[in-house]
Amino acid sequence: MNDWTFRASGVTKTYDGGKTYANRDISLRVEPGEVFGLLGPNGAGKSTLVKQIIGLLKPTAGSLHLGPHDLVADPDAARQLCSYLPQAPMPIESFKVHEAIRLTGEIRGGDRRQIERRAGELIEALQIEEWRDTLGARLSGGVRRLVGFVMVTVVPGRLVILDEPTNDVDPLRRRLLWDQIRQLGEMGVGVILVTHNVLEAEKSVDRLAVISDGRVVAEGTPSSLKVADRGRLRLQLMLTPGVATPELPSLVLDHTRVGNNLVSVIPEEKAGEGIAWAQQLMSQGIAEEYALAATTLEDAYIRLTGELPADEPEGAAA
Repeated sequence: MNDWTFRASGVTKTYDGGKTYANRDISLRVEPGEVFGLLGPNGAGKSTLVKQIIGLLKPTAGSLHLGPHDLVADPDAARQLCSYLPQAPMPIESFKVHEAIRLTGEIRGGDRRQIERRAGELIEALQIEEWRDTLGARLSGGVRRLVGFVMVTVVPGRLVILDEPTNDVDPLRRRLLWDQIRQLGEMGVGVILVTHNVLEAEKSVDRLAVISDGRVVAEGTPSSLKVADRGRLRLQLMLTPGVATPELPSLVLDHTRVGNNLVSVIPEEKAGEGIAWAQQLMSQGIAEEYALAATTLEDAYIRLTGELPADEPEGAAA
């Protein structure tokens, strides 16, 4: 019996004759049944790594293996053994939903009766039954995203790669989709989840890697990545549009600003001072609202990459 562990060892991808690095010495391991998160800002090298895994790009150096298969030497095996949901919408404009799902399952070699049974289960679980006979061209972005997930997982490969699977999906069905992602792991399938949604990923992944500037800057469980932030709190300020970043008091250990959103990290024992500072900024018209909360995986992400996730909300609750 084959061990279908995915292994990336020293993967490096360069362009411009070696002058530009997209990936630098990336090593990862994803076990069968494990949901593995791949987090990082835009341009960090996540998509380049995925393209190498599925055989669309060849690494400059390093190796990629899935079970006994060398995915670099045999890119056809990569395409057969990996299921991939791209970030771009699936091109299903001329197909009805059930037709697109069935066709994809048959292309992947599935038995028609099993395809129909599993497709029905997934359609029901994601609550998209009403669109079963609808042409893809008439679907909203969120429903098309869910249909794409069903297409990719109706006959899942040994490794399923999902690139921002919850994009455009409404909150209710987003929760249902996360349940199905977890069920893939329970089926023994390895899952690589590429996402900016750090807070949702924290609840759903077994382990994760944070990639920045083409390198893995941290890897582990969500809890292990938050160890350095224990004893700290997140103080989030929504600054008044047009104002400069205010002078930061000494209690601020770290901070990041994106747009009008200023996220600071302060010691837990100085929560009172942090609230007083935030309220002072509000009274001066510098800030409109604030929120104080325990640190999350998102704060570890900010500390490691120096950036807010792309889905960071523009507001905070006072």
